[in-house]
Amino acid sequence: MKKIFSILILGLGLAVAALAQEKEMKTGWSMGILPTATYSVDNGFQAGAFGDVYYYGDGGTYPDPLHKISWEASYFTHSHRMRLYLAYDSKYLIPNMRVNASVTYMNDPLYSLWGFNGAASTQNYDVWSNRDQDRAIPASTTDPTLTNINYYGMSRNMLRILANFQGRITDNLNWAAGANFWKWNLGAMKDNGVDVDGSKRYYNTEATLYNFLTNAGVISEKEKNGGTALELNAGLVYDTRDMEAAPNRGIWAEAYLNGNVLNQGYLKACAYFRHYISIPIHIPAGEPVFAYRLAWQQTIAGETPLYMIQNNPLLVQRNMISEGFGSSNTIRGLRENRILAEGMAWANTELRIKLVKFTLAKQYFYIAVNPFFDAGIITKQYKADALNKIAVDGKVYDTTFNTLTGTTDPIYDASKANLLVYSGGAGLKIAMNQNFIVSADFAKCFTAGMDAGLWIGIGINYQF
Repeated sequence: MKKIFSILILGLGLAVAALAQEKEMKTGWSMGILPTATYSVDNGFQAGAFGDVYYYGDGGTYPDPLHKISWEASYFTHSHRMRLYLAYDSKYLIPNMRVNASVTYMNDPLYSLWGFNGAASTQNYDVWSNRDQDRAIPASTTDPTLTNINYYGMSRNMLRILANFQGRITDNLNWAAGANFWKWNLGAMKDNGVDVDGSKRYYNTEATLYNFLTNAGVISEKEKNGGTALELNAGLVYDTRDMEAAPNRGIWAEAYLNGNVLNQGYLKACAYFRHYISIPIHIPAGEPVFAYRLAWQQTIAGETPLYMIQNNPLLVQRNMISEGFGSSNTIRGLRENRILAEGMAWANTELRIKLVKFTLAKQYFYIAVNPFFDAGIITKQYKADALNKIAVDGKVYDTTFNTLTGTTDPIYDASKANLLVYSGGAGLKIAMNQNFIVSADFAKCFTAGMDAGLWIGIGINYQF
């Protein structure tokens, strides 16, 4: 992916001197397609394609499109994750109403469950995906081919269908409501094995955190294999942004309730405040923008089942997956879904600086950088009572984990659940027609026990 970005930057930079600037105005259809040749420490290399299709009509709404269609089809080499995604977004399909709808299918045969409540759960790389190393296998395993360890491994399969709507109350205030249907299948890891010395070797599905938490009753019988959920949401949206994809000024705030009415019911309260401030420093490509987001999400009734705890409810989907906390949607620099909690408050701040803008093949481009700082803290722990029942002085031990690591360390320490998690980094953005934005962020987490090394997130759009 670094090579792809280098080629893009070089080609686009050369075009600056060759092409004259025009007054920006797009009409009709516009399309952006890129290969998903990315890499992450969680999922490995990603192969496939993604893109956006925009329709601007006569250009009267530019830079906002009349209609937007997003899609992705991809596969990850390490986690073997497959993703299929199709989404539609428009403020003009129905007069005075915004429609946001999507269908997503995702298969994760080697998904990572890191535990609950962030830093309270031990993150030990020595027992994560060590497929090519011999390990001491717990005595309960009788199959000699199960000689590879991924202590944090499990599998999940998801189908999601959502439709969200917003309608006008006043010029900048909208009501919002929607429905999200989910179907989840959870279980032990699923993999095709690898050939080692002429024989197949598979992951040991007994020597996992998922297996331990299930046997200990922390993960209940009714949720361990997955389930269905129908989330209904309703609230208010206040929006004064000058544009949506990358605002130069304005406020975007939301407050809403999100609850499940199928099977294991729960109710969440969500609040987001985003502010975009244009800094009056003259740069030919455009004034810098300071952007920040203050966010809070918490379960206020019931308990969220395991298959839904990673979900980050949103009224408008900016990316295919709205999961957290960790990775590209919330606190950058953490592993994917590293923090699973019933409540979380977090903040994102970044400075968006456009370095250069130009035209190429009748399309408008700019290149920008965005140094950032993220921080968050758990406001309500997940399954605290169930974990406390099997804890000794607030610590939970697993003999399998100790056998694999050769330590006496706990897998869970409740005293660390409320640690402040913070990270910093910088990103690079390449935007076409101010809407199709290719993003690469690089971050480092500074909280002990949460560090994921140099975290790289490559996708589309600014984070908020």
